[in-house]
Amino acid sequence: MIELKEYPKVYNYPAEYAREHDELPLYRASSKKNVSCKQALEKVINENYRDNRLDTAAVFKQVSDEFGRDRVVYVLANTVRQKDWDGRISRENKAWAKTIPVFENPDAWGTDRNCYFVVDQAHTGLVDLLVTHVRKELAREKEQPQKKTSVLGKLQKPESPAIETKAKAASKKTMEAEL
Repeated sequence: MIELKEYPKVYNYPAEYAREHDELPLYRASSKKNVSCKQALEKVINENYRDNRLDTAAVFKQVSDEFGRDRVVYVLANTVRQKDWDGRISRENKAWAKTIPVFENPDAWGTDRNCYFVVDQAHTGLVDLLVTHVRKELAREKEQPQKKTSVLGKLQKPESPAIETKAKAASKKTMEAEL
């Protein structure tokens, strides 16, 4: 049996909101996890880049297994949003990042606290390749449930016309026997 690992939830509201709603411990724990995820992404990207090739699937799997997909997606979306000015990130990835809810999180001096979990110790082009992989993987997952047929539908639908004809003949014989 496959065990599904429970990952801490991503707290995506700013510190001010957390303070107002007595959720600062959740905010701080999530913030620490975001920074750890960012550091893991940088390390794993650098480890999986060989011969001018990045194994994006391995990077995504390895970091997702440690931190959960939601956090990896959140950290990558934040990174792309913070680097909106960078031409090495594709327009498609910039548009995708804007669909992920990441709130501005200013400190007392106006600096966005989200800058602490921007993947910046790996080449931006490699980060863009990873974001493209993640974006396509998520899109593929959204499409898959639509292609699956339900078990109930399979049970109710006869496999072939020959089986359907045999089933009708058997039910007809049963009805005749009852009369």
